[in-house]
Amino acid sequence: MDRLSSTHLKTEILAADPGGIAAAAAVLRRGGLVAFPTETVYGLGADATDGKAVAGIYAAKGRPSFNPLIAHCPDADSAAAFGVFDRTSRALAERFWPGPLTLVVPCVPGSPVSDLVTAGLDSIGLRVPDHPVARALLVALGRPVAAPSANRSGRISPTAAAHVMEDLDGRIDAVVDGGDTKVGVESTIVSCLGDRPVLLRPGGVPRAAIEAVLGQALADPPGADAGDAPLAPGMLASHYAPAAKVRLDAGQVAPGEAALLFGPTPPAGIEEAAAVLNLSPAGDLVEAAANLFGMLRRLDATRAPTIAVAPIPHDDLGEAIRDRLARAAAPRP
Repeated sequence: MDRLSSTHLKTEILAADPGGIAAAAAVLRRGGLVAFPTETVYGLGADATDGKAVAGIYAAKGRPSFNPLIAHCPDADSAAAFGVFDRTSRALAERFWPGPLTLVVPCVPGSPVSDLVTAGLDSIGLRVPDHPVARALLVALGRPVAAPSANRSGRISPTAAAHVMEDLDGRIDAVVDGGDTKVGVESTIVSCLGDRPVLLRPGGVPRAAIEAVLGQALADPPGADAGDAPLAPGMLASHYAPAAKVRLDAGQVAPGEAALLFGPTPPAGIEEAAAVLNLSPAGDLVEAAANLFGMLRRLDATRAPTIAVAPIPHDDLGEAIRDRLARAAAPRP
């Protein structure tokens, strides 16, 4: 029975201790699905070398089959078994791994990673997470783990085990509960396939920090036609979407809207909002990134028809926050 029609799976919640990690590795080894914490968001993991297991990710998430996945490794040496690293990608790996940076590099010829992970591309997205539970699980398994965010495709990414259960209870085998995640937005994705590195997705490592290592500006991805397959995870226009409509850069709140604020100054009309949460009353982008997905979920749970989002700065982590909010606000397919 495929996972989309299987609603009788008992999703086990595992402790983030040696016993729980060993149990999670055993589930992955036999082709099951395990959600686990990283420093960014919770990932939905499968053995990246097992095509049937990877297909289970797509089924559980309802994810488009052309959207590639990130392969997670415990360290840079193990990642080099699956991707070809040049001087640029090695410099970025040395500076930012372990951490919230995914590098898209050419696949190693004959790589055992399933074609479903790369979505048929001749490149692969690799990451070494900076979370003790994630790295312990990767070491225990001894294989790369394909792991998109542990939520239904297009929905708000999970930053706690409870968020995973809201979306995937009964659809996956287990969740390792490692508490709340630290960064709160997904990894930055940089393509190292051409002469100049390309920022495919802003995320937990700011653009400026990467450019400081490179000594040059990152290129932006070329505009893609609507029917083009994305080059990396998280590049679909409508993504991270709550059920409510999302209205960006709101200078005032209409009666009955939910409000997602940033900074100390409330917008006009806040008194008539259906619900109000503030990403960071102090205007701290790190705090805002960590709170983003959890607060979107809480506001969506109020069933307000619209979430009005206050303006967010464009700099540093603001770029990643604005990217996620823009995708949440995009027209739905």
